[in-house]
Amino acid sequence: MVDTEPLVALNGTQISYIGHDCKEIPGFLGEMYGQFAKRLDLSFNQLRSLAGLKAFTGLEELVVDNNLLGNDLRLPALPRLHTLTLNKNQLTDIEALLEHLADATPSLRYLSLLGNEACPNQLVSPDKDEDDYQRYRYFVLYKLPQLKFLDTRKATSKEVMEAQARGAFMKVVKPKSEAPHSEPGTEGDPLPYTPLPRGSKDARNHKG
Repeated sequence: MVDTEPLVALNGTQISYIGHDCKEIPGFLGEMYGQFAKRLDLSFNQLRSLAGLKAFTGLEELVVDNNLLGNDLRLPALPRLHTLTLNKNQLTDIEALLEHLADATPSLRYLSLLGNEACPNQLVSPDKDEDDYQRYRYFVLYKLPQLKFLDTRKATSKEVMEAQARGAFMKVVKPKSEAPHSEPGTEGDPLPYTPLPRGSKDARNHKG
């Protein structure tokens, strides 16, 4: 087996495997770190599946920004996971995603979906406005009422109350046409988006 361990940034229970263009989670990560990892950062890869998370039974934080995860995303049962960031992927079906997260991640408190078509944010969807984004927030909080933080903003008590009253009617419509996504780096492809602190775009210094 190729010696891949030096590519892993290890800090106690925090594991980072960033910017390696992998399409699936390498098996050695789960074998070597799955039992004790509490935070896992797999940003800036080309992940289309998270099946390899089965070995990370005690995971509490998962960062998978800037990958190729789509509507077929499936997480194993992660009962301790409280933080999940899926920014800048290829998610368009918000309802299916939220229903899956409700089952797989019952302890989830922080969720960020910026940079996906499923999240109508003006930074990445110029045709959307604040009203579109607020309706999206109501719908997410209706489906996941335990969330304390959504994207870059805290979920206020007023929002949660409004979500329970009207959130069921705030479903974000899935885009009618899903044009093939260009490969990262091709002409017209936007720069990788992340709401994380400045400096986190450096793949070697990615911090939640």
